[in-house]
Amino acid sequence: MAENTYDAIVIGSGISGGWAAKELTEKGLKVLMLERGRDIVHIKDYVNANKAPWEFPHRGGKTQQMIADYPVLSREYTLNEQNLDYWASDKDSPYSEVKRFDWFRGYHVGGRSLMWGRQSYRWSDFDFEANAKDGHGVDWPIRYKDLEKWYDHVERFAGISGSKEGLPQLPDGQFLPPMEMTCVEKDVAARIKAHYKGARTMIIGRTANLTEAHEGRTSCQFRNKCWLGCPFGAYFSTQSSTLPAAMKTGNLTVRPFSIVTKILYDKNTKKATGVEVLDAETNKTYEFKSKIVFVNASALNSTWVLMNSATDVWEGGLGSSSNQLGRNIMDHHLGVGANGTVDGYEDKYTYGRRANGIYIPRYRNLFGDKRDYVRGFGYQGGGSRQGWHRDVAEAASIGAAFKDALTEPGGWTMGMMGFGEVLPNQDNKVTLDKTKKDKWGLPVLSFDCELKENEIKMRKDMMNDAAEMLEAAGVKNIKTYEGNGILGRGIHEMGTARMGKDPKTSVLNGNNQVWDALNVFVTDGAAMTSAACVNPSLTYMALTARACDFAVSELKKGNL
Repeated sequence: MAENTYDAIVIGSGISGGWAAKELTEKGLKVLMLERGRDIVHIKDYVNANKAPWEFPHRGGKTQQMIADYPVLSREYTLNEQNLDYWASDKDSPYSEVKRFDWFRGYHVGGRSLMWGRQSYRWSDFDFEANAKDGHGVDWPIRYKDLEKWYDHVERFAGISGSKEGLPQLPDGQFLPPMEMTCVEKDVAARIKAHYKGARTMIIGRTANLTEAHEGRTSCQFRNKCWLGCPFGAYFSTQSSTLPAAMKTGNLTVRPFSIVTKILYDKNTKKATGVEVLDAETNKTYEFKSKIVFVNASALNSTWVLMNSATDVWEGGLGSSSNQLGRNIMDHHLGVGANGTVDGYEDKYTYGRRANGIYIPRYRNLFGDKRDYVRGFGYQGGGSRQGWHRDVAEAASIGAAFKDALTEPGGWTMGMMGFGEVLPNQDNKVTLDKTKKDKWGLPVLSFDCELKENEIKMRKDMMNDAAEMLEAAGVKNIKTYEGNGILGRGIHEMGTARMGKDPKTSVLNGNNQVWDALNVFVTDGAAMTSAACVNPSLTYMALTARACDFAVSELKKGNL
């Protein structure tokens, strides 16, 4: 094989990019995986994973200098000194905001697979059919049956712990044993089920944390330090799972510090021929050739790559012929819910620091329920005992009395926060801002998106229903809260290069191929045609595995 020539190029090394590398190499292809940031080596480079809070200069918090250096990251809990270098620099990689969008990125090998929340849920046909039924967006070109075996495939490898519930709106999967609810969560779940006669269900979260040894990885140690990198490989990440599998084949080359500036396109064959790369350290430009290209740079960066490609053919870039490239940004709107205190259970405590919580699946606009908005929401949360940092009555004490008070756990609390679906709307969009450049002189994205009327109406139910369920479960001192619902906070960016049935209204077909260049595949969040209300990463994995199987089959047939 000629130098700088491969069977396939994968752009990005996060959750979907890692899967693309694994699937393609295991099927015999020589693959180049390009990552714009630095390498992070499993275990060796998790430098803070075993540190205690007092081993950090500021006990893991943030400083005024960090706030100045990371103005976007400081908008949320994401800014802290424990894993600061896992987040992209706001100064090196800025963006523009017509309307506020909180964009939190990880530019390194593994991407946000090292920092994700790990909640892993299948979509149902309620989700895949929603656009067609209520007229928002365009119809998905696939249904649950098209992804079912691929959900099986990725769950078996990734290791998803959870309980089988038989819920039509939240299909069961190939689960490892579930984590256990706390005593308060069990009682609240039973009371919710009884009060609503089974119409609402509270279950333990389905999470990509192992509850038993799996695929050569160790089970979760209940440390809840996942976003520092797990030395035990106890949660699914590129480093712990897909990258070792791909490297084992001998077919993978990983090139960090490689910013893909464009996909190379041949207008005569209407195919991609490879990619152009800017070396992030030397600023030198390289070209790499391949038969197929998988774009997995995360939703918005994948769209940026497409927008910068084939501009001599389409002013808006590769995939823009439908005028949908960059449109239909979605996320999950959150920051709204309720919490309260739970009497009793003083003789009960929790085991370790469970890296998981409870989940209440969607129940609105299903099974005969009808609201003044479409779609729905679920809840995440949990019940636990307060720790040493609580507001204790003895706070006025000093010395030994104060220390003794803090050695005893506080009372039990129970809370739940909603995750609501955002509808596809072509007015929610990103464009290229060519007046503003990043550290490497490249144009940046400009965001123009916001919650619309449907989401705003939904948030009232998300808050009130949470309080109602807690009250029905006997929780006391209930307090509701409603944040601003700014998009991006869910860190579930979706849309901007959606799948569809018609090249006039979508960027990708039902096999995740760019209509304008069928040997280019996009299988990360950019491909999503709607958002559902469940965490989306498991669906990215399944879409990627399915598209890789199709791509290799088409290559063998000579169709690509």
